[in-house]
Amino acid sequence: MSKFPKVLMATALATLTAAPAMAEKLGLGRAATEAEIAAWDLDVFPDGSNLPEGSGDVFTGEEVFAEHCAVCHGDFAEGVGNWPKLAGGEGTLADEDPLKTVGSYWPYLSTTFDYVRRSMPFGNAQSLSNDDVYAIVAYILYSNYLVDDDFTLSKDTFLDVEMPNADGFFVDDRPETEYPVFTERCMENCKPGAVEITKTVVFKGDPNAGASADEVETTAPAASDEAAAPAAEDAAPVAVAFDTELAEKGEKVFKKCKACHKVGEGAKNGVGPMLNDVWERAAGTVDGFKYSKPMMAAGEDGLVWNTETLSGYLADPRKYLKGNKMSFAGLKKDADIEAVLEFLKSHSQ
Repeated sequence: MSKFPKVLMATALATLTAAPAMAEKLGLGRAATEAEIAAWDLDVFPDGSNLPEGSGDVFTGEEVFAEHCAVCHGDFAEGVGNWPKLAGGEGTLADEDPLKTVGSYWPYLSTTFDYVRRSMPFGNAQSLSNDDVYAIVAYILYSNYLVDDDFTLSKDTFLDVEMPNADGFFVDDRPETEYPVFTERCMENCKPGAVEITKTVVFKGDPNAGASADEVETTAPAASDEAAAPAAEDAAPVAVAFDTELAEKGEKVFKKCKACHKVGEGAKNGVGPMLNDVWERAAGTVDGFKYSKPMMAAGEDGLVWNTETLSGYLADPRKYLKGNKMSFAGLKKDADIEAVLEFLKSHSQ
């Protein structure tokens, strides 16, 4: 910090310190009441200090969230339009376009609690009770699979929650560790040893005119014969047969599911597990996804996703497998379920 801001800060502090005396002398203003000070003194710290009394469970939070927050953030905290997503994004921080949510990015639960309590709901800030704030935060945690559905958030359980990115922030020490290195360039002996050619690019035409990907030929050093042909056990799996026309209809119906589930090339886990190769797969077995205890138990007991099981599950997820995390009410038309099944088949091997 430069000297100039320090002078301004010192001046501001001196002014605040002298304010009561100046007000008394000039007959202006009055001292703030304890209630007014308390209304501003809302800071909650990472260690849980300054938390208010109260508590809220996940199911209450789902109701309060639906009433006050879902219009902007979606029923499942998946975001609506350009309003921010509050759930998902796990494992995306290193991507070119990371999804920064409470579950993927925020390092401290106190930040979430403080923001909801101080600034939400939009247009009616600080209208929520402490119990409502606890419940909403509990539901946001549940939407990010950080707590189970029977979790209750309070002062006593606040520090039990582990935020995935708690170790993702650090003090910026670049002025001490990097700046001297970057500003003292020797520009000599940058690469020891001889330069080795690993690849040759041949242009088909005028190189000065520019070349697209299909106008160049790239050759690399020849691979060994052993690596040239894949082993028999590495052969591509056989795709599941499906009705193309019906799968296209299913893709349209699947839009109801896209907020939570991804499918297709590059699909990753989000609010729900990615659904590539779901056909004939044991329940609860997608790598890297944190399933509910009932879903894990069902998979261990032999539940496999096929026409019968997926049809029953998609019709009423909560009734089909009680206690699982999926909040979707279900597809009510048999034709929609049939179409979605064909769409899922089209993305299964």
